[in-house]
Amino acid sequence: MAKMKVGIIFGGASEEHPISVKSAQEVARNLDITKYEPFYIGISKSGAWNLCDGPDAEWESGSLRPAVLSADSSVGGLLVMEQGRFGTIGLDVVLPVLHGRFGEDGAIQGLLELSGIPYVGCDVQSSALCLDKSLAYTVARSAGIGTPNFWTLTAGEEVDPCRFTYPVFVKPARSGSSFGVSKVTRGEELPSAVEAARKYDSKVLVEEAVVGSEVGCSILGNDLDLFAGEVDRIALSHGFFRIHQEIRPESGSDNSTPIVPADIPEESRSLVQETAKAVYRAMGCGGLARVDLFLKEDGEVILNEVNTLPGLTSYSRYPRMMAAAGLSLAAVIDRAVALALAGKGR
Repeated sequence: MAKMKVGIIFGGASEEHPISVKSAQEVARNLDITKYEPFYIGISKSGAWNLCDGPDAEWESGSLRPAVLSADSSVGGLLVMEQGRFGTIGLDVVLPVLHGRFGEDGAIQGLLELSGIPYVGCDVQSSALCLDKSLAYTVARSAGIGTPNFWTLTAGEEVDPCRFTYPVFVKPARSGSSFGVSKVTRGEELPSAVEAARKYDSKVLVEEAVVGSEVGCSILGNDLDLFAGEVDRIALSHGFFRIHQEIRPESGSDNSTPIVPADIPEESRSLVQETAKAVYRAMGCGGLARVDLFLKEDGEVILNEVNTLPGLTSYSRYPRMMAAAGLSLAAVIDRAVALALAGKGR
């Protein structure tokens, strides 16, 4: 029986390039090569695409062949430069292991739609929606799901510190992994926080600080058939949760510890899972996503954000929550690929 040809795209031109490489390394370690024939497509920080041997830390120093996904659906795969000529490699499915801009914003999904190749994860619309926190909050509210109070600042818009009650969080509206995020406790800190956020996105979100525990839930599936991983809770010693900001994240964070399963009452655990599913459906998500939420002391659950291509590193929350629910990363990959091939949700 022929192996399934899987294109694994990693790297990318966003600030989350190093995280993507680590996620791809973990995928490579857990991919069942008796079932799949992997083709690793690395995207450099400058945006160059190459077919490579694998996603090791020095992948750009290895054997590289320029390669791109063809937007011509009759090709159904890669155009690869060999000996001065382009050849083709057909792919059965693509697993985009990309985070942040160009990975979770619908860009790569749009290219895959044009290519006609089935792909793992959310579609163009839900990817773009979830990455823009202000739009995601608007949709969540329309579905009856709680969100923080928030305000958006467009490019160049001046901000009046007196209009807010502190503390607030200032974030790039369309970025991930806490890049450009600041907690502001006084009005005089606001302008510099806005400028820090604008390094990552011209659209900036100012949102009220929610008093409560940060919790999350991994979701896998489509439509009504959803599998929820165990809920986790981020235990903070000080400050606020800043994922992927550590020098060596594999060694742990200096201020946070993920607790899986979360040490919360069973009733709260069930509510977090059901709210995560409701958010997932409201956003039109498919395949997989991680839904981050706040659990307030009165039991109310509030949306934080949705990650449509969550980290899959050895220390990432998504695989840990799934493993705690009895689903290994290898099994997650199998199910996600099966969902992509079934074409559900698209």
